[in-house]
Parts: sequence; C-alpha cells; structure tokens
Amino acid sequence: MNFYITSGTYEFLEKILNKYPQETMILMQNTQTSVLIHETQKKSVFGSPRKYEVISQSGELENKGMVNLFNIPISDEGKPVFEFNFAKQIHSIKDAPGFIAYRFLKPKKGDTYILLTLWTDESYFKHWKGSNGYQTIIDSFPTENPLSSNQLFNGGAYETEYTIPSKENNNAPQ
Repeated sequence: MNFYITSGTYEFLEKILNKYPQETMILMQNTQTSVLIHETQKKSVFGSPRKYEVISQSGELENKGMVNLFNIPISDEGKPVFEFNFAKQIHSIKDAPGFIAYRFLKPKKGDTYILLTLWTDESYFKHWKGSNGYQTIIDSFPTENPLSSNQLFNGGAYETEYTIPSKENNNAPQ
C-alpha cells in the first residue's frame, strides 16, 4: 500500500480532496499548517508528495478525530532491525480506548519513518500517552539528542498533532 503526504493551505488542499472523492484521503490541520494524506494502491494525485510504504496497519482511516504523527529518523543500516522490533511492539495500541487506526510508514526516500495514529479525540490520545503501552513503544526512541554511540537513529524522534476539521462542528476554516 502506498501512502502520500502533502502540505499547503487548507483551502488548496480541500480543492484536491473534493476533486477526488473516490480516493482515501484525510485533510487535517494544526495551528501551523494543513496536511492532506492519501492512501492508495496507485500513484498519488498530489504534485510533489512525500512518499511512504505502509508496512504495518490496523483499523480504517476515518475522516474524523485527532491524528498524531510520530516521526522517527532511522539510519540506513538500522532500518531492518528497527522495522522488526517496532512491528512487534505496535500491536498493543489496538486495544487502547478511543483508538481508530494506525499506519506504520516507511519512507521511500529519506530516513524518517512515521507512526500515524488516529483517535476519536485528543483526550483518548493523551490517556494512551500515559499508558504502559505507549511507554514501551516510545522509550526505545530518543526524543532529544541521540546518543553518539547509537547507530540506529539519525536524530531525535518528534511528534506532530493534527485535528480533522468537521464542517458540521464549525472547526474548519471559513
């Protein structure tokens, strides 16, 4: 499965979304930017997307809720070990209250893997962040400066949170 991400203004991305209603796409935003994701077996409809391969997944992507992107820079030599170990750990998330879906994404270019998680709302995500399941997964990633002796990571992991605007709730830009 292919996974594509592009950024832009909400209005521009909304036009792309509306042009391809048959495609699996989700438009989301935070205070800094808007992002459109596209999951497909085909090529992307985006002009210049970031390209990923879905290597593990659970649940269906829905056009509601809150999305967290956990970005993890991995060295070329560390990729096989990281993928193997991470795939064993991530399955515990499926039992978390409020969990809808996840996608474990391998970059087609570059070094930054992404764990995308979709939640019914931010309160469930925050509750999961306080859980042992979260700590088991996250403790294996550096979130500050990586240790110089650690050959697995190319840098510190970081998170980005987004909401999926709902026109019914007047959360989308007017």
